[in-house]
Amino acid sequence: MEADERYMWLALDLAVQGLGETSPNPMVGAVLAKNGKVIGTGYHHRAGGPHAEIFALEAAKEEARGATLYVTLEPCSHTGSTPPCTDRIIQAGVRKVVVAMQDPNPLVNGQGLAQLHAARIKVKTGVLEEKASRLNESYIKYITTRRPFVTMKAAMTLDGKIATRTGASRWISSERSREFGHRLRRRNDAIMVGVGTVVADNPRLTTRLPEAGPDPLRIVVDSHARTPLEAAVIANKAGRTLLVATTAASAESVDALRDNGVDVIQLPPGDDGRVPLDKLMAELGGREITSVLVEGGSALNYSMLAAGLVDKVYFFVAPLLFGGDKAPSPIGGEGVARVDEAWHLTNIEISRYDCDVLVTGYVSTADDKGCTE
Repeated sequence: MEADERYMWLALDLAVQGLGETSPNPMVGAVLAKNGKVIGTGYHHRAGGPHAEIFALEAAKEEARGATLYVTLEPCSHTGSTPPCTDRIIQAGVRKVVVAMQDPNPLVNGQGLAQLHAARIKVKTGVLEEKASRLNESYIKYITTRRPFVTMKAAMTLDGKIATRTGASRWISSERSREFGHRLRRRNDAIMVGVGTVVADNPRLTTRLPEAGPDPLRIVVDSHARTPLEAAVIANKAGRTLLVATTAASAESVDALRDNGVDVIQLPPGDDGRVPLDKLMAELGGREITSVLVEGGSALNYSMLAAGLVDKVYFFVAPLLFGGDKAPSPIGGEGVARVDEAWHLTNIEISRYDCDVLVTGYVSTADDKGCTE
């Protein structure tokens, strides 16, 4: 493997250590190398803290002079929570900077690279760029659109059911699959469900993993604010809860929810009388929510897809057969009328978790019909 790629892989591995901690900032890793040896490493630990490049420079100290810096994202050139990284890189006497991808943040977006060029530092870009952009896909969407990256997760049987005809659904997926699901929660800023899921399953929507870490924001889409006060998402204070209702919801119900510590926002109802999901995404972006994991039932899943708001899906398929005309599937609603109206997935990945199969893919654009053509 080429040396630049080898060091960049190390920088990417370092960046992942900030998973779930850096939002709304990106995950970034940095490696300083000199004479074929690593002399300093670092990663961005949390939003507001020092950037990856600073940790690497501080580890290398005077050895940084004449070294090559490998960083997964273009160094910042502006003052935010921390001073510009480009200034420190220039002051340290770094000879060359290898960057995986340019930072799409309008405050940076090539300006960091330009400053390094102006300081006569050699710059190379595009090393493992696809891997770096995949790592920060949530950040990239958020910083360019001010809306969160939306992932939909579901677990279903081989015949496409998420519950039996009586509504029983625990447990369709294996223990390993469920652990992976909790890790998905950890890497997202928020988990979103509909009120139907709250009433039927009473989920806690917390992240239950051996290692400590923050729980994501719990979002309940509840047009009429009918979530019971004894529901786990309210009674369990382990995480924060945001309930989204319409302005037509009962003022008494909204006040009761707020009195119980729930953050309630109300939006004008859409044409169907429900919460307008597109406006909700804009509202979440305004709150610096960069990523949302949708774990809703079939109604919310369909509504999110129909509104064009889903970017990625994780579907677990368990070797079970439920049958039943009344047993729900992951996607409800009206559905499509023709096969060519279906949502297509691209960049498909298939993996195994015990006996379950996990299918991961990105919801394609109208012009991209995925791997079906």
